Amino acid sequence: MNKYLERIYNGIIKENPTLILVIGMCPTLAVTTSVSNGIGMGLSTMVVLVLSNLLISLLRPLISDSIRFPAFIVVIASFVTIVELVLKAYIPGLYEALGLYIPLIVVNCIIMGRAEAYASKASPLLSAFDGIGMGLGFTFALILMSSCREILGSGTWLGIKVTPSFFTPIGIFVSAPGAFIVLGSLIAVMNGLKIQNNSTKKVEGCDGDCMSCGKSGCSDRTQEQTA
Repeated sequence: MNKYLERIYNGIIKENPTLILVIGMCPTLAVTTSVSNGIGMGLSTMVVLVLSNLLISLLRPLISDSIRFPAFIVVIASFVTIVELVLKAYIPGLYEALGLYIPLIVVNCIIMGRAEAYASKASPLLSAFDGIGMGLGFTFALILMSSCREILGSGTWLGIKVTPSFFTPIGIFVSAPGAFIVLGSLIAVMNGLKIQNNSTKKVEGCDGDCMSCGKSGCSDRTQEQTA
């Protein structure tokens, strides 16, 4: 796979910040009561991720190890301020809905983590694609969570009624406990898919007869299947 596309795939699937790495939980749990809020927070975070990753990668030869964290915070805070002012000026409804969680992007573990783990070591273009991948993965998770919560809790999706007339909205899903229930369920599904993929993966040269196979790795799966 192309190394740039691999960064995007990595952020959306392999290392999804919400469903796999389980970081950035504060906005994930707080703003996903509606799909519009989830999209707004996800895209705002992605813009900050891409721009901060790009600038940190460009500046990495000039940033010494002793001040790298303060430098990262200054860069990230600058872009968060820009995003906040743009939302306040052009999308005031979304700005009011997201409220305090926009400035809190500064301390989002996803952004600081990518700055330290990737952007400070990789080329500018790869760092930008890493930000795109992680941002899309975060946005995907927020849309998934907010869709479940809005449909079950309000009977709507993006404010449009999508449930039949006999459906009674389940109020708990738009409250704090509902956020934990939906998040836990989605993580369980992701883990279940990962386990299933691992259990069906064959060793090179495998003919499918695990019980009589002596290849490395097969015996472990045979024991798991017969346990």
